[in-house]
Amino acid sequence: MHHGKHFRRLNRTSSHRKSLLRNLVTQLIQHDRIKTTLPKAQELKAVADQMITLGKRGDLHAKIQAASYLREHKITLPKLFGPLAERFKTRKGGYTRIHKLGNRFGDNAPVAVIELIDGPGDVKNQMLFKTLDRLEKEKRGSIKEI
Repeated sequence: MHHGKHFRRLNRTSSHRKSLLRNLVTQLIQHDRIKTTLPKAQELKAVADQMITLGKRGDLHAKIQAASYLREHKITLPKLFGPLAERFKTRKGGYTRIHKLGNRFGDNAPVAVIELIDGPGDVKNQMLFKTLDRLEKEKRGSIKEI
């Protein structure tokens, strides 16, 4: 029976699905933002939160667990246990954000961007900075008119 199993199968075998999520979480940690389909992004959100929680713990067992799941250890492990752990040390959860982008042209699949929040390339921060710049320019323009 399938009771109590709350995850998407993504039309893959269990080994293929695990490999896919390992690759996606590795790329997310490396690049802070990736573009993928919406169901993959929603599954990735849970795995990424678990990895960042391991990074925040920072003990030897957490490093061993993260190393057994992530790929490209020379890049991902120092970043996970260094800058990312520092960035999220006061946050209790919800380290990722999903932005829906609409549907892909070729197969009409729903596409989304998943990103780590509070980063320098955060889409929400970029929109906030653009709004603040626009308001500043409007304020400067009104001061010059007076």
